[in-house]
Amino acid sequence: MKRSEALAVLIGTQIGAGVLGLPYAAKEVGLIPAVLVLVGVMLLMLFTARIVLYFSARMGGAQLSTMARKMLGPGGGLIMFASVTFMSFGALLAYIAGMGDVFAALFGVSPKVGALIFWVLASIVIYLGLEASGKSELAMSLVMLALFLAVGVMLFPKGRLENALYSDTSTLWKIIGVSIFALGCHSVIPDVYKGLGSYEETKKLLTWAFVIPTAIYTLFMASFLLVFGRDTPQIATQALESLFGRTGFLVGNLIPLFAITTSYIGIGLAQLSNMEEYLKLDRKLAWAITVVPPLAVYLSGVGDFVSVLGLAGDTGDLMAFIVLPLVLYITYKLGFATVEGEAEAG
Repeated sequence: MKRSEALAVLIGTQIGAGVLGLPYAAKEVGLIPAVLVLVGVMLLMLFTARIVLYFSARMGGAQLSTMARKMLGPGGGLIMFASVTFMSFGALLAYIAGMGDVFAALFGVSPKVGALIFWVLASIVIYLGLEASGKSELAMSLVMLALFLAVGVMLFPKGRLENALYSDTSTLWKIIGVSIFALGCHSVIPDVYKGLGSYEETKKLLTWAFVIPTAIYTLFMASFLLVFGRDTPQIATQALESLFGRTGFLVGNLIPLFAITTSYIGIGLAQLSNMEEYLKLDRKLAWAITVVPPLAVYLSGVGDFVSVLGLAGDTGDLMAFIVLPLVLYITYKLGFATVEGEAEAG
């Protein structure tokens, strides 16, 4: 696996539905507090990501659930597995629903037909594995970067500082929760490490994998708050059509198209590996258990996808990507847990 592809997988896993909600969450507190929270969460998530990489490398590329089971016992492994599974299911469900709406807007099909087309194409990439995922995510990440820069170029000339320079910390937790969800790529780190085969290379990429999305998120939040301020809509990109007509409509739908697709592939790939390793399942069965249930729930008519995403992100991400890695680190440092030494990690 090439370094560029590995970086694209890490970044693509992060940049999903979370980025679309960041401007709306930021408008509650103001631009400066939002950026400070985002950077603070990024530093914490980078620290726990390095913890995950260190222990995974010491165990030969073990997944999060296996790592927790070996260090914290069966109970710890089960909690980690449940957290990752809950987060993955909720995220994949919300992504399928979101892409149904995007396909409906772009191609004039019904949302369910659009969701099914998306599910087939993205789920095939997941089944093909890390190599196919890396190449597809690299291409889509480059397009995403261009689209985010385009939004900045389009909006900044229309912005005014007074629209964004206010402060209200009474709803700070909302931006904290969205930031945690928007910066989670921990579940795919073991796969990236195994793909690169180098602890030091993966460690270097991790820093860029958090710095680049944080810079993109800051540009994205600032663009909308400077223009719309407290009137920033819940799905930020929807506002582009009102300002720029057809061009705004296309950019506003292409951003979630690529952002959600890359995140769906990254999270799905990580959960497939998690199922294979922790439950010792055949790859086809692990793939089916990963991607079929979210589609089935969506097609059954479950509707409140934003709440599902928020609950899955705030609980699953918080537990799997912050709380449990810190518990692993503390118990290891205090001598209560040991690691099977493998490797380059040091």
